[in-house]
Amino acid sequence: MLQELLVAGAATGSACVVYVAAAARVVKQYERGVVFRLGRVAGEVRAPGFTMVVPFVDKLRKVNMQIVTMPVPAQEGITRDNVTVRVDAVVYFKVVNAADAIITVEDYRFAVSQMAQTSLRSIIGKSDLDDLLSNREKLNQGLELMIDSPSVGWGVQIDRVEIKDVSLPETMKRSMARQAEADRERRARIINADAELQASKKLAEAAEQMSEQPAALQLRLLQTVVAVAAEKNSTLVLPFPVELLRFLERAQPQQPPPVPPPPAVEQ
Repeated sequence: MLQELLVAGAATGSACVVYVAAAARVVKQYERGVVFRLGRVAGEVRAPGFTMVVPFVDKLRKVNMQIVTMPVPAQEGITRDNVTVRVDAVVYFKVVNAADAIITVEDYRFAVSQMAQTSLRSIIGKSDLDDLLSNREKLNQGLELMIDSPSVGWGVQIDRVEIKDVSLPETMKRSMARQAEADRERRARIINADAELQASKKLAEAAEQMSEQPAALQLRLLQTVVAVAAEKNSTLVLPFPVELLRFLERAQPQQPPPVPPPPAVEQ
């Protein structure tokens, strides 16, 4: 009798161990568990840690609650100003309701990916090329709103959407390079013209001052000679002012015209 009791106790213990092993589940810290009992959600979402389910009756589905980084494949489209571009992006999202992510949508990752691609093509068609290149922050916000609106019912929250790269055709790149070069050349010419205008005004003021003091012109000439001689040149070109020649001409005394000789008298 005692032997039979021992055998029965061992069998019962083995059955309990097998039951516990079949019913025991471990949910990691970054996961949540959704239990389906005979096809229906049973109880609350299981928190991280050790949990028990009914073997062969309950089915535990674990949902990752970490932030998922999903690259969006490059989408080709035509902008509002009729330029063909290829744009790729990246979406950061996480699950905030594990039960909705399992029940509402078949595959929430695939659903978010398809929604991101569709929204990205829509953004390309509504935007100008300049906005895609320089005003990405506003486009990122609009793209995030377009993806986040339908995903709220899926138990998914969109944290951030970033446009990574905008690829342009080679002909468009060359056209933009020529445009930038022409714009810089235009600004350079405007700056040079402005500098010439300012210099001409200063030169006109200097000429007016020198006209009042003729000696200032001679001093300026001497300064130019000193500047040229400082370069240690073997040849020194000395400009001679025309005004000095005119001054010397005026200072020379006027000689009387020569008297013609008397006519010869014939004998």
